[in-house]
Amino acid sequence: MSAFSREILLATSLLCGSSGAMQPLQLHRKLLQRCSISEEEFIFIIQRCPRFLLVRGPAGGGGERLEDCMVVAKTSLRLCGRYGREGCRGSGRDEGGDCQQLHLCKFFIYGNCRFGKGRKSCKFSHDIHSDHNYQLLRELTLHELSEDDLFLLLLQNDPTLLPEVCLHYNKGSGPHGSCTFQEKCTKVHLCQHFVQGDCLFGLKCKRQHAIDQHGRRMLEDRGLSGDIIQELPFIYRNVHHLSAAAATDDRSTPAEKLPDSDDGTSICLHFIRNSCKFQNECRRLHFHLPYKWEVFDGLTWTDLQHMEDIERDFCDPSKTQSCSDRPVDFLTMRQELRPVRRLSTISSVTKPPHYILTTQWLWYYKGDQGNWVEYGQLDEKQRRTSATSRTLEEAFLSGRTSEVKVVKGQRQYVLSFKDMYQRNPKHNTKRRVRRRPRFVSRAEVQEQAAQ
Repeated sequence: MSAFSREILLATSLLCGSSGAMQPLQLHRKLLQRCSISEEEFIFIIQRCPRFLLVRGPAGGGGERLEDCMVVAKTSLRLCGRYGREGCRGSGRDEGGDCQQLHLCKFFIYGNCRFGKGRKSCKFSHDIHSDHNYQLLRELTLHELSEDDLFLLLLQNDPTLLPEVCLHYNKGSGPHGSCTFQEKCTKVHLCQHFVQGDCLFGLKCKRQHAIDQHGRRMLEDRGLSGDIIQELPFIYRNVHHLSAAAATDDRSTPAEKLPDSDDGTSICLHFIRNSCKFQNECRRLHFHLPYKWEVFDGLTWTDLQHMEDIERDFCDPSKTQSCSDRPVDFLTMRQELRPVRRLSTISSVTKPPHYILTTQWLWYYKGDQGNWVEYGQLDEKQRRTSATSRTLEEAFLSGRTSEVKVVKGQRQYVLSFKDMYQRNPKHNTKRRVRRRPRFVSRAEVQEQAAQ
């Protein structure tokens, strides 16, 4: 998916500029005005990229035609609740490690912070490019989004930012349904079926399909700007689809997962040892190293120079780009604007130990001091996790689960393969997780191949 990072960014921006969702065919037409992407590539992206939710059929009713579907912009990024209350230092020295949520003023996101416009400055950050925020945004490749696009993305994905739709309003027959708070209600009075996209009454519906004066006053009191309030009915529809998908959908493919296959993208183990009996008919890629770095020049994939140096940098989990003159960005998998890909031999856990030059994938989490600790190895306090690189790799490739429980000392965590974070459910904190291969030099390859 990283080969399409630019297209994904452009599609995200287009969706955010269109109230957070758009019909696929319309999105593809808009996208073609900014980049070259085939229909096949576009469908692959919206179906497989975790940035997008494809809602099938009218309002997600199950239809298969693209013209009946909607694409909704999606993100796992959230606003830090502690930062806006007692304060969050995000130092990495507390139990949860570095804070992996944005440190921003909530009213700045609402577009109506009274301190940001006056002489007295706001005590909370209005800078999406602060060191802390930019690092998080870059990690999720959201750092090139505009403020408006980012804020809309947060509003429809972070459940703490908007009030709920009042369920009692949607029951009963009065002007406020069965809501006993009526005009004092702190929830939004909107037709629930309109939000779900399946209201049968349309303009004749007795319930609100837009924010009324009572709702506007309540939302303005909460700090929301008029522009956002106007978009809210559509945002709430997106919130509904995202919430429904989160509750029922566990089918997403991990963004970093590169399945072992025979489709020509896996390097032939036998060729490295000069023992491939299939020769030119081999379905695997023939290359003299167990890894291969390529860049797309617009027509074809070509080898990158200084391949061994790039691989050495990539194997270091602390590095997000190579150290070459024209660095490869490991988060976006691009060299400048050109897509980059890494091909390799199959994972070591899929073969018996006597197979040589398979790829040994190592799993790391970000430690308390900002260092990267391999799973199963001792940390600075002489503690180790119950999971090891091997057990995580086996679970990752099996595809049978999207989460793994991890124990360290007396604490329990959940590692998510979907977004590559380790979470502490008790404290609602999380740490970054990375999957990187063990480095093998050319000299090592030659020595092992000669055995």
